[in-house]
Amino acid sequence: MRNLLIVDDELSVRESFRMIFKNEFNVFLAGSGKEALDLLEKEDIDIVLLDLLMPDIGGMEILKNLKKKGEKPLVIVITAVRSVKTAVEAMKLGAYDYITKPFDIEEVRIIVRKASQTLKLQEEVNFLRKEVYKRYGIENLIGKSKAMQEVFLLISRVADTDSTVLITGESGTGKELVSRAIHYNSKRQNRPFVPVYCATIPETLFESELFGYEKGAFTGATSSKPGLFSLADGGTLFLDEIGDMPYHVQTKLLRVIEEKEFIPVGGTKPKKINVRIIAATNKNLEKLVEEGKFREDLYYRINVVPIHLPPLRERREDIPLLVEYFLEKYSQEVGCVPKRVSPEAMEILCNYLWPGNVRELENTMERLVVLFRETEEIKPYHLPENIRKDTGEKEFHFPSPESVTLEEAVNSLEKEMILKALEKTGGVQTQAAKLLGTTRRILRYKMEKLGIEYPSRRK
Repeated sequence: MRNLLIVDDELSVRESFRMIFKNEFNVFLAGSGKEALDLLEKEDIDIVLLDLLMPDIGGMEILKNLKKKGEKPLVIVITAVRSVKTAVEAMKLGAYDYITKPFDIEEVRIIVRKASQTLKLQEEVNFLRKEVYKRYGIENLIGKSKAMQEVFLLISRVADTDSTVLITGESGTGKELVSRAIHYNSKRQNRPFVPVYCATIPETLFESELFGYEKGAFTGATSSKPGLFSLADGGTLFLDEIGDMPYHVQTKLLRVIEEKEFIPVGGTKPKKINVRIIAATNKNLEKLVEEGKFREDLYYRINVVPIHLPPLRERREDIPLLVEYFLEKYSQEVGCVPKRVSPEAMEILCNYLWPGNVRELENTMERLVVLFRETEEIKPYHLPENIRKDTGEKEFHFPSPESVTLEEAVNSLEKEMILKALEKTGGVQTQAAKLLGTTRRILRYKMEKLGIEYPSRRK
C-alpha cells in the first residue's frame, strides 16, 4: 500500500480522513507543519493532503519545501472556499490538485485515487526510461575492434552537444542504434526521439509528413495535423536514408536547420522549433552531390560530425561477441537452454562475409535459437546452408545404397572427419581426438584401420 500523510491542525479533520483511507493506504497524521516535515524526513510518503492554513509553518512553505525533492510526494491542498485564490497559487507551485472545505467524501476519494494512479504511471515511465537508457548506454554497445572503439569515442564526445551528426555505413551496420545511443546519452534524453524513414515516404507526402499541415491545406485536410518536426520538438529527429529525400524537400530542410523554424503545408506563419538533427545514409552523398541529386549546402550542414560504421566483414574480431550476445538474448526471450557455439561453427561464422551485416547476424542467431531450442551447442551442421557454402564448408552427400555398402559409407565419413581434425590441429593426435570427442587410443585405432598416415607439422 502507498503512504498517505494527512496534515491538518483540526483533529476531527485528520480522523475523518484516516477513517476514509485506512483500508487503502498506510495513513500518517500530522497536526502541525513541523510534525509534517519531521514525518516527511523519516517516511517515504507518496501523497500528502495538506491544509494551507497551519498555526506554525504554513502549507505554502511546506509545499515549497516538498517540490525541491522531485516528483514525490504528490500534494493535494485543502483550503476554505474563500481561499480558492490561494489554492490556485499552490497549484502554480506544483500542487497536484486541491479540495475545499467542507469537502465531499466521494470527491476526496476520487482525487486521492487519481493521484495514486498518476504515481503508478510516473513509476512505469521512469522504469521504462531506465530500461531505454540501459539498452542504449554507450557501455552496452558491442565491439572490441579498433574501428568500433573509435565510433564509441565519437558518440561519447558528440552526445551531449547539439551538433548535427551524419552516420554512414552499409545497411544493417547499426546506424539507428548509434543514433539512439547519441540521443539517450544527451541532455535531450527525456524528450522525444523521432525516426523518419525517408525511403518509405511517398514524394507527394514528404512535406506534410515532416512539417504537418493546416486545416484546408488540400482536399481531405479537415483538421490540422502536426508534422514529425513538431513531434520531435525539444528532442531528436533521426532522418534515416536521407539520400532518398526529394530534392525540393532538401531545400526546405536546409531552411529548418538554418532558421530553426518551418511553415506547415497550407500555413502562412513560421513555427519556431528546437530539434537536433541526426541523419544516416548507406549511399555516397558526395557522389550524389556531384550528380546534382543532393544539395551541396545541405550536405555540409548535416556533415558537421561524421560517424562511419564499418561493415561486419571488416571487424571480424567482433563477431564472437555479437554471436554470444544475440544467442543469450534470444535464449532468454524464447525461454530455452543457454547456447554455446562450437569452435568449428564459430570459425565458419567468422569467415562468412555477412552481406547483411549485424542485422543478418542477429536474424541468424534468432533462427538458430528458435529451431534448435533443446540444443546446447551449435555445430556447423546447424548453420544455414548459405553460410556453410559461402565459407567453404562441404556438405555431406549420402551415397546411394547401390554404389557403396553401409560399412564403406561409414568408413568414408570417418576418414574425412579424422583428416579434417588432423588438419586443423597440425597432426597433433591428442588435440584431434579431443576435437572429435574421442580418446587418442581410439583415434590411433581408427587411423590404422582406415590406413590414415598424417605426420605432425608442429615442431
